[in-house]
Amino acid sequence: MDEELDNIIVLNDENGEEVEFEFLDMIELDGEEYVVLLPVEESDEEGEVVILKVEDTDSEDEESYVSVDDEDTLNKVFEMFKEKFKDEFNFIDEE
Repeated sequence: MDEELDNIIVLNDENGEEVEFEFLDMIELDGEEYVVLLPVEESDEEGEVVILKVEDTDSEDEESYVSVDDEDTLNKVFEMFKEKFKDEFNFIDEE
């Protein structure tokens, strides 16, 4: 069964290239919102999610996503995501 993917968002990477991501979830932490995305293109890092912070722009219809440099924040957001979806995904802990 081929499901229509309506939760695909397209972002531009640092080289200006369009990259498609599947939108998995939005997590709120300390008053900030973060999106959890899964790259659509198969990459070497199989199944690795991308977590970006949502920032409002001047335009009401648009928001921008910025990378998160703080490792603690990334880990907290990812832990919340894992807890929320523990029945839907098999998470592999890489130690």
